[in-house]
Amino acid sequence: MTDFPEPSMIRSNGIEMAVYEAGPKDGLPVVLCHGFPELAYSWRHQLPALAAAGFLTIAPDQRGYGRTSRPEKVEDYDMPHLTGDLVGLLDALGLKKAVFVGHDWGGLVVWNIPLLHPDRVLGVIGVNTPFFARPPIDPIAAMRAMRGENNYIVFFQKPGEADAILAKDVGKTFRFFMRRNMTTAKEFASAPQEAKNFELVRAVQEDESNWRGEQLLTDEEMKVFVEAYKRTGFTGGINWYRNFTRNWQLSENVEQRVNVPSLMIMAEDDVVLPPSLTEGMERYVPDLDRILIRNCGHWTQQEHPEETSRAIIDWLKRRFPQHA
Repeated sequence: MTDFPEPSMIRSNGIEMAVYEAGPKDGLPVVLCHGFPELAYSWRHQLPALAAAGFLTIAPDQRGYGRTSRPEKVEDYDMPHLTGDLVGLLDALGLKKAVFVGHDWGGLVVWNIPLLHPDRVLGVIGVNTPFFARPPIDPIAAMRAMRGENNYIVFFQKPGEADAILAKDVGKTFRFFMRRNMTTAKEFASAPQEAKNFELVRAVQEDESNWRGEQLLTDEEMKVFVEAYKRTGFTGGINWYRNFTRNWQLSENVEQRVNVPSLMIMAEDDVVLPPSLTEGMERYVPDLDRILIRNCGHWTQQEHPEETSRAIIDWLKRRFPQHA
């Protein structure tokens, strides 16, 4: 999309952050947080839609991504840093509070903002990513036991390895990741266990004729992602995964409760973050609404952009009528 705005560069939490804005300055602030391997550009459909509905809409390239700084230390990508970046964004823009919307890894971050910075949050919207309460054991140990060494999250723990594989042919990597209609939840449920281990780094190296589904992005959209990652590589984003254990350790004494209005947007056929993972969320997120987008895989806001935007806008207008 050629009309995606140019970013403003701000200082936040010790880094330079690229921030893309649209909408009235006096509108309800809504911050859109992307996942892996993505960019603020992943919200290219929602940015103008929310702005047209009267919301001050803000989409950053997050730490390690796009035009934003990429610190070298792995521990600089832990949850205190990632949530602190978004608080710093509000400070830089002169905003006290915002509604935070997060997809994929962005979802993990936005669910943690009301835990770590409750005075800066008006509401939370999780897109595919539910609230995960702190588990009783190290999550990497649990994933290794459940899905093996080649599960992509476990494999990502190895310094430099996945980074090099994904960066070897960036175009192929994005043709692999950015697909739709790869499998339905029903098909996945009946697949053998070895097909459920999410060995994505192995799969990206296979011949493309083995991949299921179809391309999600247009050539123009694909070019934006590929050119960005050819410049930055994948290490910044992968470093978020390398902090699972550290985040688990740091959260030992953090109360697991989200005390703001929240919306869970679920995608029927996301097999990585299925709707079933949201069961029981009300125990930790008592003021929770839900919406299910059918026939939709993992890349919800790009696969079903109008439906995603409408779900966000309708909920914001209903829950924050004083700002509508």
